[in-house]
Amino acid sequence: MSGPPAHKAEHIYWTERRVTAAQRADRNGHRGWVVWLTGQRGSGKSTSATALERELFQLGKQVCVLDGDNLRHGLCSDLAFSQADRKENIRRVGEVARLFAEAGMICITAFISPYRADRQLARAMAPAGKFIEVYLNAPLEICEQRDWKGLYAKARAGEIKDFTGISAPYEPPLQADLQLPTHQWGVEKCVAAILARVGQ
Repeated sequence: MSGPPAHKAEHIYWTERRVTAAQRADRNGHRGWVVWLTGQRGSGKSTSATALERELFQLGKQVCVLDGDNLRHGLCSDLAFSQADRKENIRRVGEVARLFAEAGMICITAFISPYRADRQLARAMAPAGKFIEVYLNAPLEICEQRDWKGLYAKARAGEIKDFTGISAPYEPPLQADLQLPTHQWGVEKCVAAILARVGQ
Protein backbone atom coordinates (compact mmCIF):
# COMPACT_ATOMS: atom_id res chain seq x y z
CA MET A 1 0.00 0.00 0.00
CA SER A 2 1.42 3.35 -0.98
CA GLY A 3 1.32 6.28 1.41
CA PRO A 4 0.40 9.90 0.77
CA PRO A 5 2.35 11.80 -1.89
CA ALA A 6 5.69 13.31 -0.99
CA HIS A 7 5.71 16.95 0.14
CA LYS A 8 6.30 19.41 -2.66
CA ALA A 9 7.28 22.16 -0.24
CA GLU A 10 10.23 22.23 2.15
CA HIS A 11 10.44 23.32 5.77
CA ILE A 12 7.08 21.86 6.83
CA TYR A 13 6.66 21.08 10.51
CA TRP A 14 3.87 19.45 12.51
CA THR A 15 2.16 21.63 15.11
CA GLU A 16 1.20 19.74 18.25
CA ARG A 17 -2.24 20.39 19.74
CA ARG A 18 -2.78 21.39 23.36
CA VAL A 19 -6.21 19.76 23.63
CA THR A 20 -6.13 15.97 23.89
CA ALA A 21 -8.54 13.46 22.38
CA ALA A 22 -9.57 12.45 25.90
CA GLN A 23 -10.40 16.07 26.80
CA ARG A 24 -12.50 16.44 23.66
CA ALA A 25 -14.32 13.17 24.37
CA ASP A 26 -15.00 14.30 27.93
CA ARG A 27 -16.54 17.57 26.74
CA ASN A 28 -18.50 16.06 23.83
CA GLY A 29 -19.65 12.97 25.68
CA HIS A 30 -18.30 10.72 22.91
CA ARG A 31 -15.14 9.90 20.99
CA GLY A 32 -14.29 11.04 17.50
CA TRP A 33 -15.00 8.53 14.74
CA VAL A 34 -14.75 8.10 10.99
CA VAL A 35 -17.81 6.19 9.76
CA TRP A 36 -16.93 5.30 6.17
CA LEU A 37 -19.93 4.32 4.05
CA THR A 38 -19.00 2.52 0.83
CA GLY A 39 -21.13 0.91 -1.86
CA GLN A 40 -22.19 1.28 -5.44
CA ARG A 41 -24.12 4.31 -6.69
CA GLY A 42 -27.71 3.80 -5.61
CA SER A 43 -26.91 1.56 -2.65
CA GLY A 44 -28.17 4.17 -0.19
CA LYS A 45 -25.01 5.87 1.05
CA SER A 46 -26.22 9.48 1.03
CA THR A 47 -29.66 8.53 2.35
CA SER A 48 -28.16 6.52 5.21
CA ALA A 49 -25.51 9.16 5.94
CA THR A 50 -27.96 12.04 6.27
CA ALA A 51 -30.39 9.96 8.34
CA LEU A 52 -27.53 8.88 10.63
CA GLU A 53 -26.36 12.48 10.95
CA ARG A 54 -29.87 13.62 11.94
CA GLU A 55 -30.18 10.86 14.54
CA LEU A 56 -26.77 11.57 16.08
CA PHE A 57 -27.50 15.31 16.08
CA GLN A 58 -30.78 14.69 17.89
CA LEU A 59 -28.83 12.69 20.46
CA GLY A 60 -26.62 15.72 21.09
CA LYS A 61 -23.53 14.38 19.30
CA GLN A 62 -21.00 16.44 17.35
CA VAL A 63 -21.46 15.08 13.83
CA CYS A 64 -20.91 15.98 10.17
CA VAL A 65 -21.29 14.33 6.77
CA LEU A 66 -18.82 14.42 3.89
CA ASP A 67 -20.75 13.52 0.74
CA GLY A 68 -19.08 12.45 -2.50
CA ASP A 69 -21.03 14.65 -4.91
CA ASN A 70 -20.91 17.64 -2.57
CA LEU A 71 -17.11 17.57 -2.23
CA ARG A 72 -16.71 17.36 -5.98
CA HIS A 73 -18.31 20.81 -6.16
CA GLY A 74 -15.42 22.28 -4.16
CA LEU A 75 -12.46 20.49 -2.58
CA CYS A 76 -12.31 17.86 -5.33
CA SER A 77 -13.70 19.87 -8.26
CA ASP A 78 -10.43 19.43 -10.17
CA LEU A 79 -10.74 15.63 -10.23
CA ALA A 80 -12.43 13.37 -12.77
CA PHE A 81 -13.15 9.63 -12.43
CA SER A 82 -9.98 7.90 -13.61
CA GLN A 83 -8.44 5.46 -11.16
CA ALA A 84 -5.74 8.01 -10.30
CA ASP A 85 -8.30 10.77 -9.71
CA ARG A 86 -10.48 8.49 -7.62
CA LYS A 87 -7.44 7.62 -5.49
CA GLU A 88 -6.65 11.30 -4.94
CA ASN A 89 -10.31 12.02 -4.20
CA ILE A 90 -10.34 9.43 -1.43
CA ARG A 91 -6.96 10.55 -0.10
CA ARG A 92 -8.27 14.10 0.32
CA VAL A 93 -11.47 12.90 1.95
CA GLY A 94 -9.50 10.65 4.27
CA GLU A 95 -7.37 13.58 5.39
CA VAL A 96 -10.43 15.77 6.05
CA ALA A 97 -12.25 12.97 7.87
CA ARG A 98 -9.18 12.41 10.05
CA LEU A 99 -9.11 16.08 11.01
CA PHE A 100 -12.77 16.01 12.01
CA ALA A 101 -12.31 12.82 14.03
CA GLU A 102 -9.25 14.25 15.78
CA ALA A 103 -11.36 17.29 16.65
CA GLY A 104 -13.73 14.91 18.45
CA MET A 105 -16.50 14.76 15.85
CA ILE A 106 -18.25 11.77 14.36
CA CYS A 107 -17.45 12.19 10.67
CA ILE A 108 -19.67 10.22 8.30
CA THR A 109 -18.41 9.84 4.74
CA ALA A 110 -20.62 8.77 1.82
CA PHE A 111 -18.35 7.80 -1.09
CA ILE A 112 -18.43 4.95 -3.57
CA SER A 113 -14.68 4.57 -2.89
CA PRO A 114 -14.51 1.56 -5.21
CA TYR A 115 -10.93 0.41 -4.56
CA ARG A 116 -9.97 -1.58 -1.47
CA ALA A 117 -6.48 -0.07 -1.35
CA ASP A 118 -7.91 3.46 -1.21
CA ARG A 119 -10.30 2.55 1.60
CA GLN A 120 -7.43 0.92 3.46
CA LEU A 121 -5.44 4.13 3.08
CA ALA A 122 -8.37 6.10 4.56
CA ARG A 123 -8.44 3.68 7.50
CA ALA A 124 -4.70 4.11 8.02
CA MET A 125 -5.11 7.89 8.10
CA ALA A 126 -7.84 7.84 10.76
CA PRO A 127 -7.08 7.89 14.48
CA ALA A 128 -6.22 4.36 15.57
CA GLY A 129 -9.29 2.26 16.30
CA LYS A 130 -11.69 5.05 15.27
CA PHE A 131 -12.54 3.96 11.71
CA ILE A 132 -15.61 1.92 10.82
CA GLU A 133 -16.01 0.64 7.26
CA VAL A 134 -19.72 0.19 6.52
CA TYR A 135 -20.54 -1.69 3.32
CA LEU A 136 -23.95 -0.86 1.87
CA ASN A 137 -24.47 -4.07 -0.04
CA ALA A 138 -27.24 -3.91 -2.64
CA PRO A 139 -27.27 -5.87 -5.93
CA LEU A 140 -26.36 -3.85 -9.01
CA GLU A 141 -29.81 -4.36 -10.53
CA ILE A 142 -31.44 -2.79 -7.46
CA CYS A 143 -29.03 0.16 -7.62
CA GLU A 144 -29.95 0.66 -11.26
CA GLN A 145 -33.66 0.60 -10.44
CA ARG A 146 -33.13 3.35 -7.84
CA ASP A 147 -31.20 5.57 -10.25
CA TRP A 148 -33.63 8.47 -10.75
CA LYS A 149 -30.82 10.46 -12.45
CA GLY A 150 -30.53 7.89 -15.24
CA LEU A 151 -26.75 7.67 -14.91
CA TYR A 152 -26.56 3.90 -15.18
CA ALA A 153 -28.51 3.99 -18.45
CA LYS A 154 -26.16 6.64 -19.81
CA ALA A 155 -23.16 4.58 -18.73
CA ARG A 156 -24.53 1.47 -20.44
CA ALA A 157 -25.07 3.56 -23.57
CA GLY A 158 -21.42 4.63 -23.47
CA GLU A 159 -22.25 8.24 -22.66
CA ILE A 160 -20.40 8.20 -19.31
CA LYS A 161 -16.89 6.80 -19.06
CA ASP A 162 -15.28 5.16 -16.01
CA PHE A 163 -18.65 4.50 -14.36
CA THR A 164 -18.42 2.20 -11.35
CA GLY A 165 -20.19 -1.10 -11.84
CA ILE A 166 -20.43 -0.69 -15.61
CA SER A 167 -17.15 0.43 -17.16
CA ALA A 168 -15.08 0.66 -13.97
CA PRO A 169 -14.78 -1.88 -11.14
CA TYR A 170 -16.17 -1.86 -7.63
CA GLU A 171 -14.13 -3.94 -5.20
CA PRO A 172 -16.44 -4.89 -2.32
CA PRO A 173 -14.90 -5.04 1.15
CA LEU A 174 -13.56 -8.44 2.10
CA GLN A 175 -14.05 -7.84 5.83
CA ALA A 176 -16.18 -4.75 6.39
CA ASP A 177 -16.72 -3.75 10.01
CA LEU A 178 -20.44 -3.65 9.24
CA GLN A 179 -22.45 -4.85 6.24
CA LEU A 180 -25.93 -3.51 5.53
CA PRO A 181 -28.18 -5.24 2.95
CA THR A 182 -29.93 -2.03 1.94
CA HIS A 183 -32.19 -3.85 -0.55
CA GLN A 184 -33.67 -5.74 2.41
CA TRP A 185 -33.33 -3.28 5.30
CA GLY A 186 -35.01 0.08 5.62
CA VAL A 187 -33.12 3.25 6.53
CA GLU A 188 -34.12 3.10 10.20
CA LYS A 189 -32.72 -0.42 10.63
CA CYS A 190 -29.49 0.55 8.87
CA VAL A 191 -29.07 3.64 11.07
CA ALA A 192 -29.77 1.60 14.22
CA ALA A 193 -27.06 -0.91 13.24
CA ILE A 194 -24.49 1.84 12.75
CA LEU A 195 -25.48 3.57 15.98
CA ALA A 196 -24.99 0.33 17.89
CA ARG A 197 -21.48 0.00 16.45
CA VAL A 198 -20.47 3.64 17.07
CA GLY A 199 -21.67 3.32 20.66
CA GLN A 200 -19.20 0.53 21.42
